[in-house]
Amino acid sequence: MELSIVNLIQAMLSPGIMISACGLLLLSMNNRYFQVVNRVRMLDEEKRKLTTGTKHDERTADEQKRLDNIIIQIKKLSVRIKIIRDAIIAYTVAVGFFILSSFFIGIQFIMYIPYTDYVSLGSFLAGMIGVLVGVIMAAIEICEGYSVINTELHG
Repeated sequence: MELSIVNLIQAMLSPGIMISACGLLLLSMNNRYFQVVNRVRMLDEEKRKLTTGTKHDERTADEQKRLDNIIIQIKKLSVRIKIIRDAIIAYTVAVGFFILSSFFIGIQFIMYIPYTDYVSLGSFLAGMIGVLVGVIMAAIEICEGYSVINTELHG
């Protein structure tokens, strides 16, 4: 299949637009990642202050309740961090596939190599699957975030 320069640019723009979209999603997920990491650090510091120099039987009931709540939150947040990490990996892999797709579209234009159109389409579809996985992981992460907030408020 022969492409004109205009057709080539149009064909290469689709993966480029998806790369930009994934960039925005990655920026959002990285921001969430750092917020959760900072929250874990703050909770861990609070836990250290509650446990330093005191034994279990020396803590007040409120201090023990807060310590138990912190431990639960840290466990939930560690799950949340892993989900965010997986979403970031999915979006990053998607960007890689979109780059490959764009690359193979260009290769097909420069020198027609059999099946490069299938490779570029397959790469694009694999990138879309990566985006879908990332979006699903982001939705799961939002549910986990709600769970952590409930623990904080009701614990």
